Amino acid sequence: MKELKKNWLTEDLIDFEYKKFILLAYLQEVKHNFSDKKLYPYLSDLVFHYRNLLSVRENQKLMYENFPREISKADFDRLQITYRKIVADDSVMSEIEAIVTYALPKLKDILTEGKDIYEYIEENLEINPVGISPLYPDEGYLFLNATDDKETRIYQYQITLFESADEKYRGVHTTYLETVRRGFGTTFENIKVDLTRRYKQLPNPATYIVASKVYCPLNETLLPIAKRVLVKYIYR
Repeated sequence: MKELKKNWLTEDLIDFEYKKFILLAYLQEVKHNFSDKKLYPYLSDLVFHYRNLLSVRENQKLMYENFPREISKADFDRLQITYRKIVADDSVMSEIEAIVTYALPKLKDILTEGKDIYEYIEENLEINPVGISPLYPDEGYLFLNATDDKETRIYQYQITLFESADEKYRGVHTTYLETVRRGFGTTFENIKVDLTRRYKQLPNPATYIVASKVYCPLNETLLPIAKRVLVKYIYR
């Protein structure tokens, strides 16, 4: 996977043509994956980079946030001095402004493409509870069915609430358990009962089945979107 580093804008040589080359190489890789309906981790990375450049454009001082945090205090202090010099240098700031102006529409275009694919997949996912849903839905089982697939992938899920300075959001952690091939007499309810018998830590588990009507890669698209659909369904 070709990555675009979080501090790509201000790392190494601050030159328009150099940064343009880095950005276009990254976007070419993203576009290739999107053509195969592989959305993650690229889609979330694109959102980060787009928002980051908007912040830089709105407030030049936010460039300080572009350098890595996993450094010593002494290194951090030296980098702050370096970035102060960058902000004070009109020629460097002009180059950064040109890079940001070029990059924003490029990122927005491919981000829109990724969101369109996401919405198409989401619209073609169907979610339903298996059996009676308990009062506590934050932990249980997620059944995942790909298009016209007789096999059901089973995950144990746990929903956790995260808080940042600006918002609260829920994350879903999944653990793959097994794959069950459905046949005559094998129902989702039977599978749930069997899981309850074998995994005693969840005596009355919330269980949901997410089925896709269209093909999409499992790990890069189907599972990440199914997890988001699960949260939306539970907390709708």
